[in-house]
Amino acid sequence: MREKEIKGTLFSNQALWWLIAPLVVEQILAVTVGMVDTVMVSSAGEAATSGVSLVDMINTLIINIFAAIATGGAVVSSQYLGQKDKNKACQAADQLLLITGIIAVGIMVLCLIFRRPFLSILYGEIEADVMQNALIYLILSALSYPFLAVYNSCAALFRSMGNSRISMQVSILMNVMNAVGDYVFIFGFHWGVAGAALASLISRMTACVILYLRLRNPVLDIHAGVHGIHWDGRMIHRILNIGIPSGVENSIFQLGRVLVVGIIAGFGTIQIAANAVANNLDSMGVLPGSAMNLAMITVIGQCVGAGDYDQAQYYTKKLMTVTYAVNMVTCLAVLGAMPMILNLYGLSDETLALASTLVLIHDGCAILLWPSAFTLTSVLRAANDVKFPMVVSIGSMIVFRIGLSYIVAIGMGLGAIGVWIAMVVDWIVRASFFIWRYRSGRWKIYYRAE
Repeated sequence: MREKEIKGTLFSNQALWWLIAPLVVEQILAVTVGMVDTVMVSSAGEAATSGVSLVDMINTLIINIFAAIATGGAVVSSQYLGQKDKNKACQAADQLLLITGIIAVGIMVLCLIFRRPFLSILYGEIEADVMQNALIYLILSALSYPFLAVYNSCAALFRSMGNSRISMQVSILMNVMNAVGDYVFIFGFHWGVAGAALASLISRMTACVILYLRLRNPVLDIHAGVHGIHWDGRMIHRILNIGIPSGVENSIFQLGRVLVVGIIAGFGTIQIAANAVANNLDSMGVLPGSAMNLAMITVIGQCVGAGDYDQAQYYTKKLMTVTYAVNMVTCLAVLGAMPMILNLYGLSDETLALASTLVLIHDGCAILLWPSAFTLTSVLRAANDVKFPMVVSIGSMIVFRIGLSYIVAIGMGLGAIGVWIAMVVDWIVRASFFIWRYRSGRWKIYYRAE
């Protein structure tokens, strides 16, 4: 379908550019700063690197819970904007901030109280020095969860308005503060893992406060605090009706990753550290898809709210084409730059060689599979079709990402390489189901305007 065949488009090419470009920058920052963290922490040894990597997997799991709930709020807000109902959009914003704050505090308390059993259950018997570093990092990470949750919700609400520049600006500040803090606390004060975690805590607190205050501006289409703090069960139900399936899906996905890291942990510190480095690098290759996930929620959500499924299909095709093109370029760029980047890590040759193999598996296959396996699901969620991707993702995760990992990694003795082969099979299954779902058109029947 050519653009000229669509009359009265909701988003011009310029509007899409100003939405997507800051999101890509934001995603790049998140990944590069994560890599900087790992590089700096690696100076404290492989035990420190391994401990941080284990907790980072948990952090990613929890962050995805926050992101899923934020996505629910962003979808609802985008749909109300599509209906031209700004008052309801503001109500949705207030309820999103309330519920994410409550959930985040609850998770923080649980992580602080049960930190050691939590790590032991997930990763089994790990070396004592790795466990000690992991405990330190988890305590300080948990303290940042409420701030991170509110920050993610505010950023999602800005994106639902088509304004991703503000969240990008605050993200730049947060990541610069984190990098500077890492350098000062790790190399200046020699606080090691504790220094890295403290830098993250301070930067997340700052970003949260700034973004929330920006969201209180009454000039914005969506602004917080206009209705005061009160419980609106119906609105929260609508947000969670979208956010919970997405949260369950993302949580199971990340939990699956944590569990397979537990498999890798059984093969020793070298494989844990190689997996941590590879996770930093491989995520750089799929940045366009990660950014486009966020853009899809805004664009398709507003199209659905306006009841215009022709535009929803038009923008899906357009944005998926862009995602595939840019995803290929970035994956190839990462593979080309990988030898140079790996030299930045103060780790053994054996560790770096294994990390290189893992990145090659990931980014080589991601060129063809990743956008359909992960970006296309945002179209379904934006149209309230949330249960199908949840069921598919959980089923594929259990059977292939986890089950096949045990067979290939342990049964066939391939270790981390076996885990990453199982991951690619999981992608193939997901992509097949989501392409079928989109082409069937069944995703169009779930939204009902209120």
